Amino acid sequence: MTTEAKRKSKLALYWAASCGGCEIAVLDINEKILDVDAAFDVVFWPVAVDFKVKDVEAMGDGEIDLCLFNGAIRTSDNEYMATLLRRKAKILVAFGSCACEGCIPALANTTTKAAMFDWVYRDSPSTLNPDDVRPQERTDVAVGTLRLPAFWEKVCTLDQVVDVDYFVPGCPPQAHQIWAVLEALIDILEHGKPLPPKGAVLGAGDRTCCDECPRTRQEKKISRFVRLHEIIPNPGQCLLDQGVLCLGPATRSGCGALCVSVGVPCRGCYGPPPNSKDQGTKMIAALASVIDSKDPEQIDRILDGIVDPIGTFYRFSMATATLAGAARPGPSGDREAVDERLTS
Repeated sequence: MTTEAKRKSKLALYWAASCGGCEIAVLDINEKILDVDAAFDVVFWPVAVDFKVKDVEAMGDGEIDLCLFNGAIRTSDNEYMATLLRRKAKILVAFGSCACEGCIPALANTTTKAAMFDWVYRDSPSTLNPDDVRPQERTDVAVGTLRLPAFWEKVCTLDQVVDVDYFVPGCPPQAHQIWAVLEALIDILEHGKPLPPKGAVLGAGDRTCCDECPRTRQEKKISRFVRLHEIIPNPGQCLLDQGVLCLGPATRSGCGALCVSVGVPCRGCYGPPPNSKDQGTKMIAALASVIDSKDPEQIDRILDGIVDPIGTFYRFSMATATLAGAARPGPSGDREAVDERLTS
C-alpha cells in the first residue's frame, strides 16, 4: 500500500535592480542547497532555471509559500514583478540590501532621471549619439509594437512598493545567515510553527558591527581621516581610532565583522542597527563625538578628509535616507500600466 507523497512547499526567487550577488550567495550555502531542494519545489528562479513570467501569472494567489525577492525597484517592470510575486506568495522576503534599503542602485536618487539620461545618451565622453536618440517606452514598427519598461524618477525599496513580511539584510547576505533563515522557515512550514513577527529582520544580529568586531576600541579623538591605502592599519586596533572611516558604529551586526577582521573598514551593508532608521545620520552622530576640535574651520578641514560623504554614509541606504527624502513609487501612469497587466 502506497501513501501519498508529502507536498513540498513552493519556493520562488527573483531579482530586480541588483547586481546578482544575492543569487550567487544562495548557492554559497554549498551542500545545504540539497536540503533546500528536499524541502521546496523551486517554481520560479529565472537566473538559474528556465521559468517564464507567464508560469507565475498562471498560479493561484498565495500558491507560492516563500519568495526571496532581491533587488531594488527601478522600473515599472520591477514594480510589476514585485506586485505579482506579492500576490502569489504567502511569505515575501526582501532579500539583500537592494531590496531592503536600495543599495548601490539608489545612489542614483541623488540626481534626476533627466540628468542621468542626458549623461548616458548625450554628454558622456564615450557617447556617440549625434541624433540624440533616447529610449522610448513604446515604438511602433512594421511587425508590431516594441515596449520598454518605464524608468522611474527614483529607486525604491521593495517595501516602499508592496507589503513585505520579512527582511534579510546584507550585500549579499552571508551564507551562514541565509541557511539559518531557510532552515528556520523550513521548520516552520513543515511543522506548522508560528512565524516570526511580521516586519522582523532575519539573518542578522540585534546590535552593531562594532559589537562583534575583534579589534580593540579606545575611542580616541580623530584629528585626520585617512583612506585605507594611505596607512598600514595597526592589527588589533579599532580602524576608526586610526582615522579610517569605518561604519561599524552605524551598521547592524550579523556578518561576523568579516571585513574589519582583515583590516578593511565596514561599509555598512547590513544596514542600520535596531532602533535607528537612518544609517547616515547615525554615523554622522557617531563621528560628531570623536572629532578632535571645537574650532569650526579645523572641523571643516578634518571633514574634508571624507572624500565621498554621500557614497560613504548612504552607500547602501539612500532609498530610505531621511535627509534625501525616502523614495516613492513612480508616476501614476506606471501604476496604471501595472494594474492593467495584473488584470489582463
